[in-house]
Amino acid sequence: MKSLRFPRILLSLAVSFGVVAAAAAAEEAKQNTAIKPVPRAGGWMDRHNKMNERVKQGNVDLLMIGDSITQGWEGAGKEVWKKFYDKRNAVNLGIGGDQTQHVLWRLENGNIEGIKPKLAVLMIGTNNSGGNKPEEIAEGIKAIVEKLRAKLPETKVLILAIFPRGTDDKDARRQVNMKTNEIVAKLADDKAVFYLDVGPKFLQEDRTLTKEIMPDLLHLSPKGYTIWAESIEPTVAKLMGEK
Repeated sequence: MKSLRFPRILLSLAVSFGVVAAAAAAEEAKQNTAIKPVPRAGGWMDRHNKMNERVKQGNVDLLMIGDSITQGWEGAGKEVWKKFYDKRNAVNLGIGGDQTQHVLWRLENGNIEGIKPKLAVLMIGTNNSGGNKPEEIAEGIKAIVEKLRAKLPETKVLILAIFPRGTDDKDARRQVNMKTNEIVAKLADDKAVFYLDVGPKFLQEDRTLTKEIMPDLLHLSPKGYTIWAESIEPTVAKLMGEK
C-alpha cells in the first residue's frame, strides 16, 4: 500500500493544479473588458438611437460597422461614400471612440434588428489597443462576428484588419493592432466570414504613415478614404453578389 501513496499524492497535486489553472483562466476571461457589452453616455446614445431609426426604415444591403474611422465616412469620406455606397443602400454604424464592447452592446440593442443585409464590413479594435492585450481584442472581435452571424445568418461578414496607426511599426499601439490582426485573420472561413488586410495600402514602402493619408496618424483624409474604398471594392462587389 505504501508504494501507491506517492503516485496518489502526485495525482492529487496534478488535479489540484488543473483546477487552479482552470479557475485562473475563467477569472482572466471575466476580466476581459473587450467582450463585455456596455453602452456609453451622452451624444453616443443619441447617435445609437438615430442608427436604430435608420435601420427600422429597412432597405439595408450593406453595413459599415466600427468606430470614429468608420463614422468618418460622414466627414472626410463623405464624397467617397456617395460614389461607392449610396447606391448600395449602405448604413454607417460607426461611432467615434467605440471599442469592441460598445459595438457588442449596439448589436444587441437595435443596430441590426429586422434587416437582412447582404454584407457587413467590420473594422474595430484600435481604441482597445491602449488598454487590452491583442488576445483580448481578438476575443472582442470574435464575439462581434459571432453576434452578427447569429442575428444575421444570411449576411456575409468581411472583417478588415485594424488599420495601421502611428508613424511606423515601432509605435506601441500599432504593434498591438498588428498582433491582433494575426489572430483575427484565423476567424475567416471564406464561406460566411472573410478577412482582408488593406493596411499596407496606406503605408509608404518603409511602412511609415504620412499625414497626407492620416492627418493625425489615426484618422483618414479624403485621400485615405479613397484608398480604403478602392482597396475593398473588388471584395465588396463579389460578396454582395454583384460580380
